[in-house]
Amino acid sequence: MKKLLYSFLILSSATLFAQQKNPAVKFAVADNAIGTVELFNAKKNVLQVSKVYNSSANLPQSLKKYSSVFTKGVTEYKFKNGENVFDRMALSNMNAQYNLPADNPVFIEGYEFTDTSTMIYPEITKRAETKDYNGKKTLFIYTTE
Repeated sequence: MKKLLYSFLILSSATLFAQQKNPAVKFAVADNAIGTVELFNAKKNVLQVSKVYNSSANLPQSLKKYSSVFTKGVTEYKFKNGENVFDRMALSNMNAQYNLPADNPVFIEGYEFTDTSTMIYPEITKRAETKDYNGKKTLFIYTTE
């Protein structure tokens, strides 16, 4: 009985650890697609900071749908001369690449995105894997190694 209990506790803690949010990741938005500050800082020559929102409470209407993800705020960037130099992809397409249903939620650094029409910059993906989450295969994306 003890072995069964210990096995359950270890499995439970591993599952919880795997779904933890990474507070070190700083999300950013440009052209209505989600990226990271790190990605955009690498292309400073074509981007400019439009506005920094320090909390989800003062997000503009266009970013309110991400308020559960941008709990610590977000930086919004604008492309100089309106030129977007990055590829964009919907989370539903990311799911398709991993042979998952298009409407499956996607986790990015532990943050759940239920709206798979959400656009992201796939360049933020350093590692991706599918895991069992609530009984179904789910895509987990990591922006750090």
